[in-house]
Amino acid sequence: QVQLVESGGGLVQAGGSLRLSCAASGRTFSSYFVGWFRQAPGKEREFTAGISWSAGVTYYSDSVKGRFTISRDNAKNTVYLQMNSLKPEDTAVYYCAAGSGRPTLAQRRSQREYDYWGQGTQVTVSS
Repeated sequence: QVQLVESGGGLVQAGGSLRLSCAASGRTFSSYFVGWFRQAPGKEREFTAGISWSAGVTYYSDSVKGRFTISRDNAKNTVYLQMNSLKPEDTAVYYCAAGSGRPTLAQRRSQREYDYWGQGTQVTVSS
């Protein structure tokens, strides 16, 4: 099993930046693919960004492409989500998740492909 802990959320003004961290314990990320999801009040949880741990291939939702960057630090066993040019519509609880196997990139956008989830961290972007 793997345990995931997110951190780095907070309050930021529109146009600002935040970096979220997802640290793994119990097991390393080496056997998993990792994604960031977010859920805004009254909305469904949606895929934001993903990365395959071994290959480092990244993929993003259209809404964050060009503004967010997902990355990994193998030595620290941590995945990051760098969020730039934040907008009020980015306000949500952000969740780190990990899954096993080798689903397609399209399938990895679905939360059902992920077995392990962090507790979430709140990101609030003010106008």
